[in-house]
Amino acid sequence: MPEASLGTSVSADQAEQQRRGLMLVLSSPSGAGKSTIARMLLQNESNLALSISVTTRERRSSEVDGVDYHFVDSDRFAHMRDNGQLLEWAEVHGNYYATPRGPVENAIESGRDILFDIDIQGTFQLYEKMRSDVVSVFILPPSIAEMKARLKGRAEDDDAVIAKRMKTAVGEMRHWSEYDYVVVNDDLQRAYDNVRAILKAERLKQFRSPKIGPLIQGMVNDLESEISATQS
Repeated sequence: MPEASLGTSVSADQAEQQRRGLMLVLSSPSGAGKSTIARMLLQNESNLALSISVTTRERRSSEVDGVDYHFVDSDRFAHMRDNGQLLEWAEVHGNYYATPRGPVENAIESGRDILFDIDIQGTFQLYEKMRSDVVSVFILPPSIAEMKARLKGRAEDDDAVIAKRMKTAVGEMRHWSEYDYVVVNDDLQRAYDNVRAILKAERLKQFRSPKIGPLIQGMVNDLESEISATQS
């Protein structure tokens, strides 16, 4: 790609590379395939990293602090929450989970993208804190019958738990219109391709690339110089 010429102070390469990162949020009812799509993205997108949550839950023997979660005690969590160090948080089964603000902001400012596999409540909290940096995608199953079949196919939950998950899905689906995009996962590869296309397009939005303005202004200056030279 051509470098800067004449009076242009910013090259096209610089304009493309020096962009602000984004927060890609995937949400869905259970059984829609969100976690599978998230894993596929992480395997194929080198500039995309999974957000690592803070939790007060006890660390399991197979887990690594700083890799699976950042494990903290209740006092530390309360301090982070009360001092604006968390982007979103929730209590689940007596334990707290949250997204730390610092690592996410540092990544975005460095041009790296962060993936969030979170629920609707977490998404709305991110909206409140950093809406312009959030790209939200709601993943839907092709039908309720298919969603139920996928939940049963996991062989992880009994009928009562599955019924509870489906009841929760009713409330989740009512918020579909508050997401930037909706992708129906009737075919996993197609759904993944659609989410990846969303990510690629969002990376190109002009407001994420502060160098685009100087690049264009430099081109205008060059063009005006060329015109002046030919008219002299």
